[in-house]
Amino acid sequence: MATPVASTSQPAQIPALQGPHANESAQAKPAKEKKDKAAASGQPLELQPPPEFFDHRIKIFEKLKAEYDEWVKAQPREEIDITLPDGSVRKGKSWETSPMDVAKEISKGLADRIVIAKVNDNVWDLERPLEGSCKLELLDFEHPEGKRVFWHSSAHVLGEAAERHYGCHLCIGPPTEEGFFYEMSTERPVSNTDYPALEKVADSAIKEKQKFERLVVPKETLLEMFAYNKYKQYIIETKIPDGTSTTVYRCGPMVDLCVGPHIPHTGKIKAFMVTKNSASYFLGDPSNDSLQRIYGISFPDKAQLKAYKEFLAEAARRDHRKIGKDQELFFFNELSPGSCFFLPHGTRIYNALVELMRSEYFKRGYQEVISPNMFNSKLWETSGHWQNYKDDMFVLSIEKEQWGLKPMNCPGHCLIFDSRDRSYKELPIRMAEFGIIHRNEASGALTGLTRVRRFVQDDTHVFCTPAQIEQEINALFDFMQHIYGLFGFDFKLELSTRPDNYLGTIETWDEAENQLKKALEAQYPGKWEINPGDGAFYGPKIDITIRDALRRSFQCATIQLDFQLPDRFNLKYRSADESRAKPVIIHRAILGSLERFMAIITEHFAGKWPFWLSPRQVLVVPVAVPYREYAAEVADKLSKLGLYVDVDNGADTLPKKIRNGEISQYNFILVVGQEELDSRSVNVRNRDDVGTKAKTATIPLDEIAEKLVKLKEGRSLENKLPQ
Repeated sequence: MATPVASTSQPAQIPALQGPHANESAQAKPAKEKKDKAAASGQPLELQPPPEFFDHRIKIFEKLKAEYDEWVKAQPREEIDITLPDGSVRKGKSWETSPMDVAKEISKGLADRIVIAKVNDNVWDLERPLEGSCKLELLDFEHPEGKRVFWHSSAHVLGEAAERHYGCHLCIGPPTEEGFFYEMSTERPVSNTDYPALEKVADSAIKEKQKFERLVVPKETLLEMFAYNKYKQYIIETKIPDGTSTTVYRCGPMVDLCVGPHIPHTGKIKAFMVTKNSASYFLGDPSNDSLQRIYGISFPDKAQLKAYKEFLAEAARRDHRKIGKDQELFFFNELSPGSCFFLPHGTRIYNALVELMRSEYFKRGYQEVISPNMFNSKLWETSGHWQNYKDDMFVLSIEKEQWGLKPMNCPGHCLIFDSRDRSYKELPIRMAEFGIIHRNEASGALTGLTRVRRFVQDDTHVFCTPAQIEQEINALFDFMQHIYGLFGFDFKLELSTRPDNYLGTIETWDEAENQLKKALEAQYPGKWEINPGDGAFYGPKIDITIRDALRRSFQCATIQLDFQLPDRFNLKYRSADESRAKPVIIHRAILGSLERFMAIITEHFAGKWPFWLSPRQVLVVPVAVPYREYAAEVADKLSKLGLYVDVDNGADTLPKKIRNGEISQYNFILVVGQEELDSRSVNVRNRDDVGTKAKTATIPLDEIAEKLVKLKEGRSLENKLPQ
């Protein structure tokens, strides 16, 4: 990220800033007037004269860079071996040969395509000289690390454009999974009317092919270099130990704290777009200054930006909030922010998800329980959540004691396990609950069904012996594959390891991580990755990320191995020799939050629901008033079989009724008239045949009823009647 920021447990005590130009001269007023004039004329907006801190930073940078270049010249040139991924070895000179030199030797096309290097498994600037014999990889934009570096560099271009446009004070600017953003302190809020100007300034920086130059700078010099910016000052003071150094990068007039690395120059960016903006807080702390955050996306090819814009249009068409409104599935109200109101048709989908999981629980030996929604703080202190998760909980004071709405089910399940004596013969106990959970999400983070405060998880805790861990995890893999297959999802797996705030001993953690590695390698050899430091505070976990129809990734399922909660709750079971042993808990969810999963599948299916999930399965349309009675008879027969059936007895014409049914995404439209009445049949129209040359079919009523029930029970993705 453009500025390395570590998390802090204490609010950042940032002194008030009298506007982002507090340390600048009286040039600000005429510059602002010129800027306003430019805005009125529609010309590209750039502060003139530029902010004084541009020259201040560059003078310090250029002085240190000249000293560094002289130092590099004095380093001994020795022959080195450069080993490529295919095992071939190329010769070079230390402190002279760069990864880009090697790429040019291989081919010009490769040199044009690559964006970053890896030297001995560490990302490395392409133009930075190699310092000794090494392994070398050359990465392009399609490589995950290459894409991350490309977007990181693009964030610097956005930061430069913002400084030149607003004269703002930059804070942090990292890459993300979908581009990049930069946070900044500005005199006025950012709006989408600023985007064209920012893009024009960014385009000018790109056309200049500004080099990214790296420099290691001591802490005391950094404080001088960024004396104008209180946010950088705070980061330098708190994140960089005294007597040490860190890196800065320069592109054009912009110099910023940054660990790097970067692309060789801004000209590698062929397409750049500002996508959105929002408000934020410095270091994410609401007690700190409010900032502006601007997001962007970039590509090394203009065609990729065109494809991305088409993707955005399709994503907007599939937005679950839009579909939820159009299909009357759910809504939100400011009187209970972050808590969804599911309407009857949305509740049908919601219940279908619950019924799916319950049907699998019955087959797979799960026991469903119900636990309280509110517990005394003593429970959360025992579990460790009060110390590690309290800020994310809704806390209440009742009769002079502290209580908390549960943010997860596991502590309550520990109490259920401990409610009586347990024998090894009972294990594994697979305890499932669709419990209501509350988490205190910031109001600004609430987004439709994807980020809510009140939700339900398909939550399970498996209490087992250490010897049962592998078989239980294998069973969970089978469960997960089955469920995701029903929705047409593929997935990838990551092992998230010990975080900084872990509970317990390193030895216990190592054992837990090794157990999960063994299970992963047995089922998915070579098809999983390590996600270091992202485990839960009580144990490592396997995170499963699914991909939807637009190839977007969502983390839903999780399998967490927990040796800590059994210890903290002193859980025991009687072994075969009557000794007392401690169980292991496997936390798992497959759908995860049902609310979030419903948002994902709404967009995945674009509101065209598979029959078994559909809240509008069948619409019966009589061709005229005399056939309403038969239409009602058809609907009644199908409804009694557990199908969702409506009848359109309105005044619209027959074509209009059929078209309304198609727009409402009924899976099947059954038209009935005299012929159907006489033959006790229905004329069937399949939703997925709309716009094709497929013909309607007349099918006996008893036969269509049987086929529809069979289609629902089969949970097929295809909207096709079984033979």
